[in-house]
Amino acid sequence: MYQFLKPLVLLLFLPIAAAAQNFPDYEEIYVNDFAGLLFDSAKKISREKLRTFTRDTGIEFTVVTIRSMSNYGYSGEIEPFATGLFNTWGVGDADRNDGVMMLVAKDDRKMRLEVGSGYGTSKNAAMQRIIDDVMLPEFRSNRFGAGIVQGIDAVIEDLTAVPPSLSERVSGAFYAVFGFIGQVLSFLFYPILAGLVGFAFWLYRRFLRYSPRLCPADSTRMELLAEHWDDAHLRKGQLKEEEIDSVDYDVWRCPKCERLTIEAYKSWFSQYSACRSCNYRTLQGETEILEHATTSSTGKKKVTYTCLNCADTYAVTKIIPKKSESSSSSSSSSSSFGGGSSSGGGASGSW
Repeated sequence: MYQFLKPLVLLLFLPIAAAAQNFPDYEEIYVNDFAGLLFDSAKKISREKLRTFTRDTGIEFTVVTIRSMSNYGYSGEIEPFATGLFNTWGVGDADRNDGVMMLVAKDDRKMRLEVGSGYGTSKNAAMQRIIDDVMLPEFRSNRFGAGIVQGIDAVIEDLTAVPPSLSERVSGAFYAVFGFIGQVLSFLFYPILAGLVGFAFWLYRRFLRYSPRLCPADSTRMELLAEHWDDAHLRKGQLKEEEIDSVDYDVWRCPKCERLTIEAYKSWFSQYSACRSCNYRTLQGETEILEHATTSSTGKKKVTYTCLNCADTYAVTKIIPKKSESSSSSSSSSSSFGGGSSSGGGASGSW
């Protein structure tokens, strides 16, 4: 009964709570680290993950950290505050209401994964699992960067049903855990350090990719098939991904039981994204400007997507943010959310 009535109670008290507080203004639509929990490197990898996810799916996913809700004139549970902040910013598409907000209140030791009203209550259990199993164990060890980066991966995996690749998980953990060390050293020895770190990470990635595998069925050492042999075990969409260099596949075969293991490695610089129909990274987009943005009004553009695998074609009209009056401002600082709203769905946790 409590779980049933909780959203109604939040909605009843939300106007009262919202009226007694001031919400922070966002600086960009991806990462607003007002509490300073993320090192520059962890912030960068988080921003890139969120930017890629929004580009590929059209779903707005934002991360917010604050010191305390009391700094904004609020005292109480995190749920009404998160819903009010979500709706004040307008996270997500205004028609689909599919946005997601990760809110961390460090000094309150509370966090919230708030989802748009378009999901209803369908994502509550999944968001709770991500908080309990992925994020809170890291937060309790004061590894906030690692918890946030891994939480981003877990939410994206749930919303797209596509788990992050091994290289993405390694890079996220690398930036989150060693961000401070890398930041200090890069300030002193940036040119040399950048090259050494890049080379070391490349070697480590190759080591993980080509290190021996044991068959999960009989523990026999598996064999990596040559490129011209592994094509026979790939699906049509996977072959297309390899053809356009968006994903590379390795096929490992057990010589004893003939069991196969197929592993995917996404290209770092591919222009292709995941198709909504077949889910292969074979989707390309062409942009047409319908109305140019100015410093006083937004613009409009049409992006036509075509899948090279299943031939699905569709067009999406997007708002172009107003141009910043400062020529030095970045594109993220002048972007705005799509006007979505939340009815209090999601999950919360404390540590």
